[in-house]
Amino acid sequence: MTIETGRPDNLAELLRAGAPALSARWVELVAAPLRGRVSAPELERELTELYAAVLAGVESGSRDVQAAPYAETRALLSDLSRRRARAGFTPTETAIGVFALKQALFELVDRAEVDGSLGDVAAFSLLLDNLGLLTFETYAKAREEVIDEQAEQLLELTTPVVKLWDGVLAVPLVGTLDSARTQVVMEKLLEALVSTGAAHAIIDITGVLAVDTQVAQHLLKTVMAARLMGAECTISGIRPHIAQTIVGLGIEFGDITTKASLADALRHALRRSGVDVVAAQRGR
Repeated sequence: MTIETGRPDNLAELLRAGAPALSARWVELVAAPLRGRVSAPELERELTELYAAVLAGVESGSRDVQAAPYAETRALLSDLSRRRARAGFTPTETAIGVFALKQALFELVDRAEVDGSLGDVAAFSLLLDNLGLLTFETYAKAREEVIDEQAEQLLELTTPVVKLWDGVLAVPLVGTLDSARTQVVMEKLLEALVSTGAAHAIIDITGVLAVDTQVAQHLLKTVMAARLMGAECTISGIRPHIAQTIVGLGIEFGDITTKASLADALRHALRRSGVDVVAAQRGR
């Protein structure tokens, strides 16, 4: 929103004259809800830089926070909002960094410590409202980025590739298998095949809640990708109710080897590797 008062120099003069008192009170108001989570010197530095940037924008005569004179203000607010979002501050604790300046001005004008007309105060109030909205929008975007990063990290943690034997890798899956997770599984498995030179890969779905057509397609794509890397791929963990579901859906795994358990799949992979598995006889 663009605000033009017709007397741009009055507001600038008000902010210049009241800078020491306004800045000091602003720091006090912002520090209270933060409860020491930001050090006093750091907070004073942040707000002093922001006050100077806002003053420079006001002195230009423009009241449009999207205009060029407010570029530094927007950059400072964006940086502050992102830091607050990543540090776990709430939207209120972040936005107070802007709106507290409004309260500081109201208090000082009310006590006649600075000379400001109603028009100047109203114009500055609306200007800060727009800057506050900008702060909140940046904070929301930063939180979305944090959530996306955490989701990616969670995918990495829930799709481990483990070495069961020389030349035998396994990917134990737990929970729901969707397109995004399948992509992560495929990438990690292929990377492990390249780095280890393994000839056998086992995808264990014992912990997968359900198998439908989409999940089956994801599994088939992963198996085909492993084959293209020269590895034989086995799917294990086909429990009775999942087997019934697969048959009912008419899903065809073709020539892909499937086993009821991870142990069966490992035994199969070892035999294919030329390793004989013999049960030890216990002495009587």
